[in-house]
Amino acid sequence: MSRVLVTGSADGLGRAAADALLAAGHEVVAHARNEERAAALGPLVRRGARLVVGDFTDRDAVRRIADELNDAEPLDAVVHNAGVWNGPAVMPVNIVAPYLLTALLRGPRRLVYVSSGSHLDGRPALDGTDWRGGSPGSYADSKLYVTALAAAVARLRPGVPSNAVDPGWVPTKMGGPHAPDDLELGHRTQVWLATGDDPEALTTGGYWYHRRLRQPHPAVHDTAFQDRLVERLVEETGAAL
Repeated sequence: MSRVLVTGSADGLGRAAADALLAAGHEVVAHARNEERAAALGPLVRRGARLVVGDFTDRDAVRRIADELNDAEPLDAVVHNAGVWNGPAVMPVNIVAPYLLTALLRGPRRLVYVSSGSHLDGRPALDGTDWRGGSPGSYADSKLYVTALAAAVARLRPGVPSNAVDPGWVPTKMGGPHAPDDLELGHRTQVWLATGDDPEALTTGGYWYHRRLRQPHPAVHDTAFQDRLVERLVEETGAAL
């Protein structure tokens, strides 16, 4: 049995992952951005899930969640699922929050970052990025950044499997009702990487789609780009890996 934090688990792929983990007998820490969203997690809480609440656009809220979790039983894995499609929250939620949690949480033995096929359209450039969300951010850029972060963590923390997952374009609230991929398959790779015990699930530095390795954007495995990204995030947040 593992203890797994799933961020952004009030609905969509995060909710599906949390539900599957509970059904498999794992302990789950679910996350919602506010109390209204947290109310929707009642069914999971009644099944034993623990709940943390905090808006990932607020760095102090992310730090508070990290402190709260560090004071509790250690986590075995984190599924960095929370994400937004457009608007000023893109960079704070999609890359700054998962970076901060990665830097601040003590002890997770596995890390899973939800990416997107859109990362292939991202620009491997950092100049001009509005990390604080004062203006709308590029979803493609944010997903390139978080995919590169997963690869950087795999390199910098060799004992901690760290992987990125493309869940496919699935019909969630974010993906829209006409998304062509299979919703049922959208969360399974995250759950497998967070808790699976077969050799493939214990590898690191991969970019996965439905439990198959895919080739990511060339910048993802460019260690110079990884280092620039991490350095910029350290400057922005004051938190080092």
